[in-house]
Amino acid sequence: MTSPPTTAPLGRITSLIFDFDGTLIDSAPDLQAAANRMLPPLGRREVGLKEVQLMIGDGVPKLVERCFEATGDIPPKDEFDKHVAAFIADYEPRSSELTCAYDGAFDALDSLKARGIKLSICTNKPYGATMAILAGLKLAPYFDVVIGGDTLPGIKKPDPRHLQAALEQMGVTTDNCAMIGDNHNDVMAAHGAGLAVVLLSHGYTKTPAAELGGEAVIDHFNELESALATLKPLNPS
Repeated sequence: MTSPPTTAPLGRITSLIFDFDGTLIDSAPDLQAAANRMLPPLGRREVGLKEVQLMIGDGVPKLVERCFEATGDIPPKDEFDKHVAAFIADYEPRSSELTCAYDGAFDALDSLKARGIKLSICTNKPYGATMAILAGLKLAPYFDVVIGGDTLPGIKKPDPRHLQAALEQMGVTTDNCAMIGDNHNDVMAAHGAGLAVVLLSHGYTKTPAAELGGEAVIDHFNELESALATLKPLNPS
């Protein structure tokens, strides 16, 4: 971080909210590994990487549900809840073994921080696993605020209150903030909160990023600052 911060970093943008899985990090390999440690002992087949990529985005309980759905029946609630808890307990301490940041992510974060931009994360991943990965990949110092999928009881994306909590904790308004994501939950939450959204095309989504309704789509983090510099407010006053 060699460049001094500026007073007008990227047009109107002085803060950003990032999604995590499929946006900043490729976490599917570790999630697949955890799923495949869970399923065979229960007499179920393993799940493939592409399958798991399309299961990600709605939090661990939904991912576990989709794993069961893909390999047989969903267990009764009491049993299912135990499997979710066991999955989290197994996954969290091993969550950064195979997970990595996408190409260009560190360079982009370095540049954004050098410009004085406040950065936060809003993810449907559990907070504990999120913090473990941030620490394991040495991403933690970049972020002022982290909101996990279990940080706000009953609230996660696409609920815009998930992003509004980050705005409040950063002390910023929608006029000077944008969302960086990869799937429909990010677009819905961002637009519901009054934020424009930039989408990474490398993410975990059944629908191509260009068809999700974001204000910009980029293929690599080296395009992020150019996209942000020309981003218009979603609801200009």
